[in-house]
Parts: sequence; C-alpha cells; structure tokens
Amino acid sequence: MHDAYRVIALPSEVAAYVRDSRKSPGYGHPAHREVAQGYGPCRHCLRTFHLGEEERILFTYDPFTGIEQVPLPGPVYVHAENCDRYPENGAYPNDLRPHAAVLNAYASGQRLIAQIHVDSGGQDAAVESLLQRPDVDYIEVRDREAGCYDFRIERAETARTLARKRSSNAENLLRCSSQ
Repeated sequence: MHDAYRVIALPSEVAAYVRDSRKSPGYGHPAHREVAQGYGPCRHCLRTFHLGEEERILFTYDPFTGIEQVPLPGPVYVHAENCDRYPENGAYPNDLRPHAAVLNAYASGQRLIAQIHVDSGGQDAAVESLLQRPDVDYIEVRDREAGCYDFRIERAETARTLARKRSSNAENLLRCSSQ
C-alpha cells in the first residue's frame, strides 16, 4: 500500500534556512537550539532524537503552507546538524511506529473529514483506511502525546502534482522570511 502514498517531510530548503538563520520561516521568530530532551522527531529526516546527545532546533512552522490558505503554525524540531530528508516513497517512518499518533484526514479547503487515533503498530491500517476514502486529499500526522505536527501523507498521484507547487511555496516562504 505504501507505494500508493508519499510521506512529505519538511522541505530541505526550510531545514537549511532554519539552521543557517536561527529564525522561523515565514514568521521570523527566533529559533531555539538545545540538547534533545524528547524524542521529537526531526521533521526533516523523521528520525527520533537521541535524548541527551543530539542537538535540535525548535521553531514555528505552518504545515499548511502551500496547501491551504488558513495558517495553523506550531512548534517543530529539526536536527541542529544536517540530515537527509526522509524519502517520500519510504512508507510510514519506522522510528515513529512505536509512538501513538493522530491521523487527521483532510479534503481540499482544510476540511477535516476524519480523525483516527492509533497506537503503536496501527499506523499502516489507519493510513490505508483513510486513503480508501475518495474525499480524503491528504493526511496530517501528529504525535498523540504532544499534539505536534510530524509530517503529511499524500496520495502518490497528488504528491507528484503538488511537488512543483511545494517547491515554489518553500521558496516564497523563505523569501518572506528574509524581508
């Protein structure tokens, strides 16, 4: 089933901007660097942090940028050091399988269609169930304990169509940040 969808992690351009500028893209709020005290994950590589060992950067991010018109910013983390972006065809991230999640299924226009709370190991069945619905355009995955945005899931055909739009929107977001 995972070849029918793409996992959309934080764009590399956004992670690089935050690391270099120490500012939140689109908002200009200061970004905070600290030693990881929680598992995260890094929103760029979608790996959990090694507590007490790795440094991470906390900043404000709007996961709906380029997808919807109403901003819904919140706190997210990236590794302080460079890391590889999670591959879009990588299926549900293994580091996040042990953690409970909330899967919010949306239709275009930011209309919440369905919400599924999943425990460890239930993610694949929940994703499959939501993507079987023709009214679901994408899924926003959030950590159930902290409530923070982790990543987005898009249908494979939607992901290909939106890839150019996301790249353009990341550039616009960064351009706005530098003004």
